[in-house]
Parts: sequence; C-alpha cells; structure tokens
Amino acid sequence: MDPNVVLIIVGLISLVAGIFGGKLIFAKNTRKQIEEAEMQSQKILSEAESKAETIKKEKILEAKEKAVQLKSDHDREVLDRNRKISDIENKVKQKEITINQKEASLDKQIKETEVIRENLNRQIEVVNSKRTELEKHQEEHIRRLEKIAALTAEEAKAQLIESLKQEAHTQALSLQQEIIEDARQKANKEARKIIIQSIQRTAAEQTIENTVTVFNLESDEIKGQIIGREGRNIRAIEAATGVDLIVDDTPEAIVLSSFDPLRREIARLSLQRLVADGRIHPARIEEVVEKTRKQLEEQVMEIGERTVIEMGIHGLHKELVRIVGKMRFRSSYGQNLLMHSREVANLCGIMAAELGMNPKLAKRAGLLHDIGKVPDEETELSHALLGAKLAEKYGENPAVVNAIGAHHDEMEMQYVISPIVQACDAISGARPGARREIMQQYIQRIKNLETLAVSYPGVEKAYAIQAGRELRVIVEADKVGDADSDKLSFEIAQKIQTEMTYPGQIKVTVIREKRAVNIAR
Repeated sequence: MDPNVVLIIVGLISLVAGIFGGKLIFAKNTRKQIEEAEMQSQKILSEAESKAETIKKEKILEAKEKAVQLKSDHDREVLDRNRKISDIENKVKQKEITINQKEASLDKQIKETEVIRENLNRQIEVVNSKRTELEKHQEEHIRRLEKIAALTAEEAKAQLIESLKQEAHTQALSLQQEIIEDARQKANKEARKIIIQSIQRTAAEQTIENTVTVFNLESDEIKGQIIGREGRNIRAIEAATGVDLIVDDTPEAIVLSSFDPLRREIARLSLQRLVADGRIHPARIEEVVEKTRKQLEEQVMEIGERTVIEMGIHGLHKELVRIVGKMRFRSSYGQNLLMHSREVANLCGIMAAELGMNPKLAKRAGLLHDIGKVPDEETELSHALLGAKLAEKYGENPAVVNAIGAHHDEMEMQYVISPIVQACDAISGARPGARREIMQQYIQRIKNLETLAVSYPGVEKAYAIQAGRELRVIVEADKVGDADSDKLSFEIAQKIQTEMTYPGQIKVTVIREKRAVNIAR
C-alpha cells in the first residue's frame, strides 16, 4: 500500500477517536450541570414557597386588622350619627314646646286686642258725637260773631292775616336794618384794621418827581461850548432829545426841562458824555444821543428785571418787564410811577394775605395796575383800559386783567382782587407827601366840591375836609328825609365822579339832624 495513504488513514482514525472522546467528556459535563441546575431550582422553589407562605400569613393578618379598624370606625360613625339624631329630635321637641307656648300667648293677645278694639270703637263713637256737637256750637258761635262784627269769617281772617303781615314786615325791616348796620360796623372796623396794618407794614418813603433836572457844570465856560456857534449845538441837543435846555445866569448849572423823565435822563447822560469827551458839535451830538438812548433801553430792561425779582413775581412777559422798567422814568401827580406801583403791590400782597386770598396774584396785579401810563404810542384809551388790553395781550391771568381795567371803575369788577387793587391804589396816592398839586388848583378843587354840593335843594352847608378827600353835606331836616339822604349822597358822589378830576377818592357824607331848642328863663 502506498505509505501516504496509510498515513492518511491513520490520521483519520485518530481524528475520529478524538472527536468521539470529546463528545463523551462533554456529555458527562452536561449531565452534571443539569443535575446541579435541578438542585438549584428545587432550592429556589422551596425558598419561594416559604416566602409566599410568609407573605400570605402577613397579608391575612393585615386584612384582619383592617377589618377590625373599619368595624370600629363604622361603629363610631353610627354612634355619632345616633347622637346627632338624638340632639335634633331634642331641638325639634323644644321648638314644638316653644311654638305651642307662643301660640297660646298669641291667642291671649288676640283676645286682648279684640277687647281693646271694641273699647276704641266705643270711644271713637263718643268722640265723633262730641265733635258733631262742637261743630254745631262753633258754627253757632261764628254766626253770632259775624252778626256782632258785621264781618264774615273769611273777611275777618283776611284782615287778621293782613295785620299780621304788616306787623311782621315792619319787624323784619327793623331787624334787617339792625343786622345790616351791625354788619357794616363790623366790616368797617375789620377793613380799617386791615388797611392800617397794611399801611404800617409797608411804610414807604415819600417820593416826589419834578419836571426839571439840573445838570451841574465844572465851570461856566462849558456853557458856551454847549450853546455852540449861533446856538447850533443847543438846538441840535433839543432836537435830538426833545428836551428844553435853559441856560441862564445860574452859575455852573443848566436846567433840563421836560414832562417826560425818560427824555430828561437821555439828555442828562448825553450832556455828561459830551462834556467829558469835549467834542461838542451836531454830528457828535446825534451820535451820542442815539448811543445813550440804546443804553438807556437796556437799563430800562434791567430795572424791570430787578424789580420783578425783588417783588417775587415770576413768569412775566419780557414786554411787560420792559414796561415796568419804563415806569421808573414816569410820574403821576409828582409821584414816581414805579415807586407807586411797588407800594401798591406790597399793600395788595399784605391785604390779600390778611383776607385769606392769593397774595402773589394780588401783588402781580398791583405792580401792573398802571402799565397803561407808559404806552409806546399815543392812544385814545384811558390808562386803565389800555393796561388791561396790554396785560391780556401778553397772557396775564384774567383776574389780573380785570383788576387793572377796573381800578378806576371803567370795567365791571369780576374778581375779588379788583377792589383790593383799587383800594391800595387810593391808599398809595392819598398818603401824605405822596403827591402834590399846585396850590391854586387845590383850592379851586375844594371850592368846586362845596359849590357842587350846595347846588342841591335842601342842602344847608357843605364842607370839604381831609384835604378834599371827604365832603360833608349838612341838610335841612324839614326838607330832606332819611330816605332822601341816601339818595342825595349817591347823586352827589356820581356827579363828582363824572364832572370833576381828582386824585384818589372822595367820600360824601350827608348829615341830617333834628334840633329842638328852648330857653328856660
């Protein structure tokens, strides 16, 4: 045989034997594992059965305990419910007892009410019968009275009512007069107190403005330079400023005359600059005057701003501030207009504060009340109406506008501060030293006042007192009655207001008295 074949066969036999031997070993190992697994499973099953038995016993025990607990809870609920039912039954029984008692009491009250009603019905019948008898007696009495008085009941009633009405009217008039008089006395006393306190607290200085300004010179030689050749310099100054220059024998002085203080101030400052510069000729004069005018306008604005700041007034239009500054160079009856306006503003603020009103608004109206006296151009309107128009134009409060326009009674007063401004304007103008008049004009005004009053019938005498601020009129008691006295006072005041020109206000007092004179001898 071929040796290779033999080797192959031997190898195959060895391989088969190895395989078979491995299978035998594997079979033995597998059987052993199966037995171990069975033993393990038997052990697990026994343990599971033991645990299941234990769990079963525990659950049975828990179920029994739960059943006991539920039974005890149920018994408790049953007891509570039985107790509540018992309480409700007791309450129902108690209510039944109470209702029975109330029914018994109500039956008793009904019976008593029936008895009372019967008694009342009997009494009503008695009262009706007596009323019928009384009406018969009253009718009989009225017939007898009508027969005696020859008047019917209605006529007598009408006469009685008329008599009572007249008596009540008389008493009412008397009481009304007493109340009015008492109120007038108290009001006058309080108003006098407030006015006096306001005047004392302001205590303004006496300020008088003149219509001339004296320009002092270092020497009389400068007068010739100011006059110029053939007077051309002085004519140029007068033409540029609108002021009259009076050059006389007064040593080292030139008088500047003009009713416009602003023009006088421009002329004074211009002369001061021309004299200091030394170059005085018409062209230079016009240049200096124009420059001075512009600087004075700035000064006017500065004065206005300083004034409103010092017075504590805010939000004023710039044009109104400029007008306030211009008042520094104006005068009224010789009284500086700005000082007068500041004085009125302070008085208005104090008086408004005393009366519980707005002092700032009153002070604002007092400062602006005379802005119509410094217009930029001439107009036919009075200064009060023009001032109101300007204030309205520049957005002032309606109360301020009305106070400005009404402070000389040229507009109807619509706000409470209007009479305050009017009164404070009169106080500032009437205080001693505030204003001045020419003596002849003052005397003539006093005579005109007295003559006007004497011209009325029944007037015996008339006297102007307190520097013409009060007119006392004495009338004949036989010709002028009490009622006519009020009318006469009103008519004289109205005639003075329409026909005469005067500062402040004039009080007209009519005096009527009856004198009985006898002589014991």
